[in-house]
Amino acid sequence: MQNNFDIESSCRITNDQVLVNGSLMLTREAGSENWLADIYHAIGMQYPKFFKMDNLCKAGTLGAELLLRDTDLDRENVRTDWAIVLMNSASSLDDDRHYQQTIQDPDNYYPSPAVFVYTLANIVTGEIAIRHKIGGESSFYVLPEFNMDQMTDLTGQAFAATPELKHILCGWADYDNKSCDVQLFHAVRK
Repeated sequence: MQNNFDIESSCRITNDQVLVNGSLMLTREAGSENWLADIYHAIGMQYPKFFKMDNLCKAGTLGAELLLRDTDLDRENVRTDWAIVLMNSASSLDDDRHYQQTIQDPDNYYPSPAVFVYTLANIVTGEIAIRHKIGGESSFYVLPEFNMDQMTDLTGQAFAATPELKHILCGWADYDNKSCDVQLFHAVRK
C-alpha cells in the first residue's frame, strides 16, 4: 500500500524523559516517585480525571496532550475527521494483575470497580477521545513489539477505509511493570 499520509508531529515518553518532535522537553528528577504526575504538572495540564486513571491511560493521555497541543483540534466540538490507532505489547496486563490481587483471597475478596474499569487496553483510546473530542473510529492492537512498518500499514489502512478522515493519532502506548513506553504520532492525510 502506498503511504497516503504524512507524520506532522511526534511525542515520546519513557521512564526518564519526554521528547516532543525529537526535542528533549523534560527529564525525570532523581528520586521522583510519580513520573506521570510530574509530567502532568510540568506541562500545566488541567484534567482532574487524570488522577483516577490507571498508568496506561495516564501515559497515553499525556502523550496525546503533548502531541495535540498545537493542532486546531477544539475540545468543545466532536471531530469525526479524527481517529485513533494505538498498539502495545501488554494490553492491560498491568491492571489485570492488580485486579487479580483484589479477588485472589476468598477471605478478603474485594473486587475493585476502580481497577476493573481499566482491564481493557482500549480504555486509553476512549480516554483520549473524550479529552480531545475525537469522534472517529478508534482501534487498539496488541503486538509483540513496536514496529513502525506495522503502524504505518495500520494507519494507512484506516485512512483508506474512511475517506472523511483527515487526521489520525497513532502509535504505541505501553505501560507494564513500572515501564512506560509511549511513541505517538499525528498523521495527516496527504
